[in-house]
Amino acid sequence: MRFLNKISLGQFIPGDSFIHRLDPRCKIVGIFLLLTGLFMASELLDFALWALLLCVFSRLSGISVSTILRAGKPVVFLVIITTAINLFWTPGREIASIGPLRITGEGVIVAISMGLRLFLLVIFASMLMMTTSPMEFSDGLERLLSPFGLFGLPTAEMAMMMTIALRFIPTLFEETDRILKAQISRGADFESGGILKRARSFLPVLIPLFVLVFQRAENLATAMEARCYSPGAKRTRLNPLRWTSSDNLALAALVIFIAIVLVIDHVYARNVAFF
Repeated sequence: MRFLNKISLGQFIPGDSFIHRLDPRCKIVGIFLLLTGLFMASELLDFALWALLLCVFSRLSGISVSTILRAGKPVVFLVIITTAINLFWTPGREIASIGPLRITGEGVIVAISMGLRLFLLVIFASMLMMTTSPMEFSDGLERLLSPFGLFGLPTAEMAMMMTIALRFIPTLFEETDRILKAQISRGADFESGGILKRARSFLPVLIPLFVLVFQRAENLATAMEARCYSPGAKRTRLNPLRWTSSDNLALAALVIFIAIVLVIDHVYARNVAFF
């Protein structure tokens, strides 16, 4: 279970880079634009351009590529399952077979595209949490959701709940790692045997994990009440959000990049279809 120590999903990495200084509203809107562009990508050339953008983000944020890629470790198994499903169940020209399972040329392309798309979705979403503090993320999300308050939606509470849920992810991994180490020191074995045996060996981990999670939640609720947190009450901010020209420049550059990728995708797909 050593991989738990290297998971950076949901963790904030303090810094003073260009991306760190951007308004959280800009980063949230930018992430939605990125996710939309990724869903529209279909050619392998597109994903090479998205990988290049990831390197640019690494440079602008001061966070190493290896640290960014570690955020995708929790979804590696899901990526493998998604890739396998598309690999064996996509109709097309058969190129190989494994028993009753058929591998098609179209299936290989779709499988690689879906796997890369899912992995990059998690990576880019993690970049938002790595470069945005929990308070900034909550304030930015609340401001973006504020128009829905006209319809009676509790936007402040929704933003708070989403922020707490995201910040609990690294805490959950830390508690899991601590319980696993305690169980291993008592002679527990989590890495030998078949899948069913390994699954049963995790049962003694789940019960104390749930207890600790509920204790954490109760302690958080008590702390918020002690600080006179009142749902729906209007509050002031020590550091109000400021939208600057850097935010306009960042969003404009992102929109231009996505437009260029879509144009390249369209031209490349038309040329392939022609030949």
